[in-house]
Amino acid sequence: QVTLVESGGGLVQAGGSLRLSCAASGLTFNNYIMAWFRQAPGKEREFVARINWNGGITYYTDSVKGRFTIYRNNAASTVFLQMNSLKPEDTAVYYCAAGRNYYGTSSADFDSWGQGTQVTVSS
Repeated sequence: QVTLVESGGGLVQAGGSLRLSCAASGLTFNNYIMAWFRQAPGKEREFVARINWNGGITYYTDSVKGRFTIYRNNAASTVFLQMNSLKPEDTAVYYCAAGRNYYGTSSADFDSWGQGTQVTVSS
């Protein structure tokens, strides 16, 4: 059984930074594309960032480019999301996801999900 556990969320002022972590178990981690999604209150879940098997290729939604960095440690079966220059509009529950679609950016492209971690950015 695949389990993804996110951590690192919290309350931060605008302009601040947070680093999210997602620890995976029950899967061969380096066989999976890993991604971060987020869901703000009253909005649909949206894609944030994706990383390929060895960490060499990443992809971001436009609104976070230059501010967020996704990376992974395959030896520790963990994926991270470093978030800098945070804005109030980044406030959401952030979810980690695992899948096999190399170009996946929709929820349907990912098979396994974590429970989410809350990120709140105050103005």
